[in-house]
Amino acid sequence: MARRFLILLLLVAAPLLQAANPLEKLGLSLFQDELLPADEAFRLEAEVRAPDTVVLRWQIADGYYLYRDRLRAESLTPAVTPGPLRLPPGLPKTDPEFGSVEIYHGRVESILPLRQRPPDGTALRLKVRYQGCAEKGICYPPIAKTVRLTLPPAARTAPAATAPDTAAPLAEQDRIARAIRNQSFWLTLASFLGFGILLAFTPCCFPMLPILSGIIVGHGHRITTARAFFLSLTYVLASALTYTVFGVLAGLFGANLQAVFQHPWVIAAFAALFVALALSMFGLYELQMPASWQTRLSRLQGHGGSLVNAAVMGVLSALIVGPCVAAPLAGALIYIGQTGDALLGGAALFAMGLGMGLPLLAVGTSAGRLLPKAGLWMNTVKAVFGVVMLGVAIWMLARILPPALTLLLWALWLIVPAIYLGAATPLPETASHSRRLGKALGVVMLTYGILLLVGLAAGSRDVFQPLKGLMVQARMPAAASLQPQTVASPAELEQALTQARGRWTMLDFYADWCISCKELEHQTFTDPGVRQALATLRLLKADVTANSEAQRRLLRQFDLVGPPALVFFDPQGRECRAARLVGYVDAEAFLRHLRSLPRRCPA
Repeated sequence: MARRFLILLLLVAAPLLQAANPLEKLGLSLFQDELLPADEAFRLEAEVRAPDTVVLRWQIADGYYLYRDRLRAESLTPAVTPGPLRLPPGLPKTDPEFGSVEIYHGRVESILPLRQRPPDGTALRLKVRYQGCAEKGICYPPIAKTVRLTLPPAARTAPAATAPDTAAPLAEQDRIARAIRNQSFWLTLASFLGFGILLAFTPCCFPMLPILSGIIVGHGHRITTARAFFLSLTYVLASALTYTVFGVLAGLFGANLQAVFQHPWVIAAFAALFVALALSMFGLYELQMPASWQTRLSRLQGHGGSLVNAAVMGVLSALIVGPCVAAPLAGALIYIGQTGDALLGGAALFAMGLGMGLPLLAVGTSAGRLLPKAGLWMNTVKAVFGVVMLGVAIWMLARILPPALTLLLWALWLIVPAIYLGAATPLPETASHSRRLGKALGVVMLTYGILLLVGLAAGSRDVFQPLKGLMVQARMPAAASLQPQTVASPAELEQALTQARGRWTMLDFYADWCISCKELEHQTFTDPGVRQALATLRLLKADVTANSEAQRRLLRQFDLVGPPALVFFDPQGRECRAARLVGYVDAEAFLRHLRSLPRRCPA
C-alpha cells in the first residue's frame, strides 16, 4: 500500500516540478536539457577558397562560445606547409579558469594560407584543434578533428622558365624548420652545432665569457688545466641543457619562459650579485661563510662541489644573461610546435647550445693554463676581472635603466679604472714596460670615457658611436616622422592594419631586455638609407617588455616565442610570412630585404 502511494505521489508531482523547476537558476535542475555534443555545439566546416587558401568556419550554437587562442590548424600532409591561422578579433571575457581571454559567439571564419604546396592537385589532411564552453559554466575538453580536402592545381601565371623566380621564398626560420623536417638526424645536429658556433660571437653570448672566466679566476692559484676544463664543460653543458629544456617547452606550449626571468627586480638582483663579486675581487672584503659551512664545503669540493656551482651559474646565465632569439632557435621552435617532435627539436637545440659553448670551453680551459700560479700577479688578474664583472652588471642594467643613465655608467666604468692605471699620473723614466703598457691602456680608456660624456651632453645614447648625435641631427631631419605606432593586443593590431590599407606595414616586436632589439634600434634603424626606405612604410611596434597576457597573445598569433622579430604586411593587410625576420640583421642586409618585399609577397 505504501509503495502504491509513493508511485502515485511521484506521478502527480513530476509535472509540477518540471513546470516550476525551482533549481533551474542554480543550474541544478533534474530536468534541464543535456549539453549538446561537441560536434553540434561547434560545427566545423572547411573549404578550399583558392589554390593556396583554406577557409575554416565554425557555427557556434546559442549559449556556447569558442576560445580564440585555442584555435589551431596544422597540416598532416608533408608536402603542404600552412602559415599561421588568421583570426578576427574576439570579444573580451574574464574566464574563471583561463583569466582574460577572447571568445567567439555565433559564427567565426578564419583563413589558413598555404605557404608551400605541390603544383599539381593533391589531397590535403588538416588537424584542426579548438576548445569551447557552455555559458552555463561547463567546458568541453580540447577537440581535435581531421579534415580532408582536395587542393586544385596551383595557378600558373608565368612561363615555366620563370617559375623558380616567382615562387615565394620562405623566411629564414621557416627554411630552417623545413630543413629539420627533411634532413637526416645527424646532418641536422651538425647544422645546429654550426649555428651555435656562429651565435657564440654575437653580443648575447659575450657576457658569458667574463662570467666563466670569473669562476675560474675565483679558484686562484689552485686551478689546474684539467680542473679549468671540467669547470668550463660543466658550465657549457648546464647552459646547453637549459636552452634545450626551456626551448622544447616553449615550442610545445608557445611560452617564452626566458621572458619570465626578465622582470626588473630579477635583473637588478643578478646585477647586484655581479657588483658584490667585483668588490670581492677588488679585495674590499672576502665572501666567507661560517667555519662549519666552510669545512663541509671543502669536503664537497673534493667531490665536485665547485662543479655544482659552475652548473648553477650556467643555468642562470642561460636564463637571465642571454635571452636572445635568433633564426636557428626560432626554426627549431617552429618545428617542435608544428610536429610535436620534441626529440629531434630538442637534440637540435642541445647541439646549438654546445656550439655556443665551444668558444667558452676553449677560453676557460686555456685560462687554467695561462693564469699565474701565485704571487702579486694574481691580485692584478682578480682586479681586472673585478672591472669586467662591473661591466657585466652595467650591461644587464642597461635593459631596465634609461639610456642616458646607462651611458653615464659606461663612462664612469672607463674613467675610474683609467685613473687607477695612471692615465693622469706622469711616469718616471725608470718605469717598467708593464707600467707603460698600463698607462697607455688607461689613456685610451680615459679618452673614450670623456667622449662618452661629451656624447651624453650632446644627446647621444649610443655607447659605440657617442658622437653620432652631433652629425646625425643635421642630415636626418625626417627622424621625428619615423616614430612607430604602438600596439599592445591583437585587436589594436587589427585596427592599425585596417588604417594602414594601401601601404606596406612593418610590425617590430621589441622588449627593453632584448639586446638584439636595441642593436636593431641603434645600429640598423639609424642608418640613413634604412630610414629613407622605412619612410615609405607604416611602422608599428609591439613592446612585449612586460610579458603581459595580451602581449603573449600577440606573440602567439604569429607563432613567435619572443623578440626581436619584424613582421611585414602587404597593402591589403595580409601578413607576408616569407618576409618575416627573426633576430638581428645589419643595415645593408635589411635594405636588401626591404627591396625584395614585392618579390617575396606578390599581390
